[in-house]
Amino acid sequence: MRPSHSLLAVLVAAVWGVNFVVIEVGLDHFPPLLFSALRFLVAALPAVFLVRRPGVAFGWILLVGLVLGVAKFGLVFTGMHLGMPAGLTSLVLQVQAVFTAFFAVLFLRERLRPVRYLGMAVALCGIAVAAHDHGGSGPLTAFILVVAAAAFWGLSNVFTRRAAPPDALSWMVWVSVVPPLPLFALSLLVEGPEAGLAAIRGLDLAGAGAIAFVAWAATVFGFGAWGHLLRRYEASAVAPYSLLVPVFGMASAFLFLGERISVLSLAAAVLLVGGVALTALGGRAGKPAEEGTAAGGGAVPAGGHSSR
Repeated sequence: MRPSHSLLAVLVAAVWGVNFVVIEVGLDHFPPLLFSALRFLVAALPAVFLVRRPGVAFGWILLVGLVLGVAKFGLVFTGMHLGMPAGLTSLVLQVQAVFTAFFAVLFLRERLRPVRYLGMAVALCGIAVAAHDHGGSGPLTAFILVVAAAAFWGLSNVFTRRAAPPDALSWMVWVSVVPPLPLFALSLLVEGPEAGLAAIRGLDLAGAGAIAFVAWAATVFGFGAWGHLLRRYEASAVAPYSLLVPVFGMASAFLFLGERISVLSLAAAVLLVGGVALTALGGRAGKPAEEGTAAGGGAVPAGGHSSR
């Protein structure tokens, strides 16, 4: 990769890592489901009127919008609201690469090389260490919700690979159109209208800035820049940069939120990032010829939808 493009990839990873700290700021101002709904609403409008609809069936847009936007982000924001630290969340979510590989075998009939199974085992050991480390500092429910979010993220990666959208930016903008209404409805049912109205009435610069950052910087800029790199280079050249996300996430959480970085959390990071690297970059052993088109074209890199 050209140096300027390598710097761009690092910048995207930094934005996605710092985004977890910004989410913490947003959760101080909004209930989690409402905050997630506002994130996608601001990401979709007015951008949806400025980009063409991606050349895929609307059913795929709807499906990924529900799985990624409603399930994955709803669980992440709720888990963080319940006490999952920002830095640990940025790390644990990377297990999505393991779920992506698992669902690719299940739904796309991909055959994996042994090194990828080894990577999945190493990453799961990292999750076990992270769970043990988190056990003394926060509720287990919050940790489980983030792991579940990673599973939905992996599922959305496989659906995106199957849909094979030709443009990452337009795809993400149109996918962002789907989650607001379901998330607003869930917010009304779960969080209540009073909490939402109080958050909107009390909107200040910090709350508005958090919405703007997660919508425009992390979503529109992040996915647009990442898609630009994937159009110019092979996924194997771009994907390793996504492994920097938890590095930036944990470092920024330490600097700005005072989150501790224990020996166990460092061990979990080494195991999880190493396992994800093996899982994501270990290559495929191949798959039946009739499945080649289904899995090609829209392949998602190690970072998947990153996100953040």
